[in-house]
Amino acid sequence: MNQEVFLALKQEVKERLDLSSTVSDAKLVELIEDSVFSAAVKISWTSNEMQLAVKRIFDSFRGLDVLQPLVDDPSVTEIMVNGHKNIFFERKGAVERYPVVLESEEKLEDLIQMIVSKVNRIVNQSTPIVDARLQNGSRVNIVLPPASLSGPTLTIRKFPEKPLLMEDLIQMGSISQEAASVLQVLVESGYNIFVGGGTGSGKTTFLNALSAWIPSHERIITIEDSAELQILTVPNLVRMETRNANTEGKGEITIRDLIRSSLRMRPNRIIVGEVRGAEALDMLAAMNTGHDGSLSSGHSNTSLDMLSRLETMVLSSAPLPVEVIRKQIASALDILVHISRIRDRSRRVTEIHEVLGLANGEIQLHPLFLFEEKGETSDGKVVGELVFTGNKLTNRHKTQMAGKKLPEWITYQNESKSI
Repeated sequence: MNQEVFLALKQEVKERLDLSSTVSDAKLVELIEDSVFSAAVKISWTSNEMQLAVKRIFDSFRGLDVLQPLVDDPSVTEIMVNGHKNIFFERKGAVERYPVVLESEEKLEDLIQMIVSKVNRIVNQSTPIVDARLQNGSRVNIVLPPASLSGPTLTIRKFPEKPLLMEDLIQMGSISQEAASVLQVLVESGYNIFVGGGTGSGKTTFLNALSAWIPSHERIITIEDSAELQILTVPNLVRMETRNANTEGKGEITIRDLIRSSLRMRPNRIIVGEVRGAEALDMLAAMNTGHDGSLSSGHSNTSLDMLSRLETMVLSSAPLPVEVIRKQIASALDILVHISRIRDRSRRVTEIHEVLGLANGEIQLHPLFLFEEKGETSDGKVVGELVFTGNKLTNRHKTQMAGKKLPEWITYQNESKSI
């Protein structure tokens, strides 16, 4: 269906709508089918073409217009709209250009307002940047002019309807069975774990997989900019989300506000979806005040880089001495996991470190698993695996307190080695 026919049919349906009352989806579909069937006689459409025409027109009224097929396609993981004429999508790690465009910039703006209104957010010229989500849980980022010089920009990060479990990540080659078995005991024992990685490396997916090992009797509070985590195994779960200020500049709720409030809600563990700024101090404080087993994530290039970024984030909150900040980090975090999106577009766990503490003013990392690359296949796929370094886990206090047992190959035989 070309654009002219689409616009003509859409206008015909719009003129037949009774705007004085609410029109149900079923009634709207009926009106669209009448118009499409009438047009099909003249154009000689097949039944499949008529069905596609009905869906496209319906999506333009109640869905995300030409973006809806991308939203419905489970193989598409990201949708990028750079103005109404430039639409791209990611499938299996490769970015492709979408051959369809939105009818106008006004239509794109209408879609954006529809998205944000459903999650009680506001985006306009005075507040041109906002994070939101779709009803299916997909994360949405919106940037409007004047902040965006390319026109209204919309980025949708999709997540699978059923969250991936660690078994799925093992089958995909993202992590080894040995490393996963260790992480399972550490999560169950209440180790504080921080997941680092670049944009799109799979940090949220990995946090979801880790959370499946949290004992079901515990009370969990999740804190996010836009709710993405899909924790299904813990019934006593509270999900909290930030809120932007209203048009008067009031009513903003930050991650810092939510972390502080969560401490009064009797949580066993707190999961902060991602730390980006001053809230890092509150997250570390929560981990240091009896909320063992808490999880969080952040952007970084390596585990060592993640420590430096955490220092910088804490400094943006309070002008504390660097040594004090490092003591807080070393005391709060037990394990650092780093995920990378390597050149063949696969997402792999590349580092797992134990945080030992401070020595000579520096935080000491104890590598437990590191990714070893062994070459490439003829089609460019990287061959490699996450390999145990031979270093034993030093801090086994939490596993002993929880009555858990780690695999023998990662523990010291002499109990006196545990600190």
